[in-house]
Amino acid sequence: MTEIRGAVCHAFGEPLRIETVRLRAPGPGEVEVTLTACAICHSDITYIDGGWGGDLPAVYGHEAAGHVSRAGAGVTRYSEGDRVLVTLIRACGTCAACASGRPTLCAAPPAMAPVLALPDGRPIDQGLNCAAFAERVVVHESQLAPVPAEIPLDSASLLSCGVITGLGAAVNTAAIRPGEVVTVIGAGGVGLNAIQGARLAGAARIVAVDMSAEKLAAARDFGATDGVLATDPRPWAKAREIAGRGADVVLVTVGAIPAYDAAPRYLAAGGRLVAVGMPHSGQRSAWEPVILAATGQRILGSFMGGTVLARDIPWIADLCAQGRLKLGELISGRWTLDEINAAIADTRSGAARRNIVRF
Repeated sequence: MTEIRGAVCHAFGEPLRIETVRLRAPGPGEVEVTLTACAICHSDITYIDGGWGGDLPAVYGHEAAGHVSRAGAGVTRYSEGDRVLVTLIRACGTCAACASGRPTLCAAPPAMAPVLALPDGRPIDQGLNCAAFAERVVVHESQLAPVPAEIPLDSASLLSCGVITGLGAAVNTAAIRPGEVVTVIGAGGVGLNAIQGARLAGAARIVAVDMSAEKLAAARDFGATDGVLATDPRPWAKAREIAGRGADVVLVTVGAIPAYDAAPRYLAAGGRLVAVGMPHSGQRSAWEPVILAATGQRILGSFMGGTVLARDIPWIADLCAQGRLKLGELISGRWTLDEINAAIADTRSGAARRNIVRF
């Protein structure tokens, strides 16, 4: 067992505790990664708040990058020193979902014995399959992807979730076509990447909707053609006025019920509503089914952008190298592990695009 420092959640809704914990060696098919950085995602915060349940104590964090420090038996794709990103996408590669190009929906992800423990031997839950709010992780090799040398590892950590979730929702799930009108509700980290994806896909108009005028200004830097304040009495009417018609695609990138309640109002007949942001378990939104049926509209779910790591990460990395995708600009602040609770509070405020914890 290796001793490392990590941010442990002992009770939902309470600050994380920085503690020395024990990390076991990687087993067959597993890899140990010494982390350089881990971004803070709202999914981590939802778990910390108890919004999706789970076992405690736990270490969360799932948007990370670093260097391979050890590889378990049978691992042939990665060697010590390799630069990699770490994702929560753990896939068997052989089930029906994996075989049809949907590893984010894997029906039989490889099981792993507990990897973390407290000094007294009690197991710590590996939150979001990663437990990356710690100096090192042990994960299944399917959760890794190589990072090119030209991409700094703190920026590369964003590829593990925020970028692929937003970009993938636009390109993989919504399958935006050239000339379509797109509305993106929420201009945070995931929303900005959905905007970038819509731009790359050739959308004619990309209307960002957010509560903050400052975020709408930032959205233009990432490719939005227009912005609408969600505080407008009828923001959907404003968006329709700007584009001249309803949206072919509406991407809801925030886990806020009011955003989901309003989303269908932005749609044109035959339009596609893509659910990306994830509210707390038990929260509900409502639509009129008769309208969806009569107008031929569709509702689609998008988990991790429908990403296939081996297909999508090289493509996205190349876009970054070409200067066609903003990556480092997504980082709002860099924090130490000891400052993680302050970084989480800053993320909660809604001001941050992505805060990075550096190790």
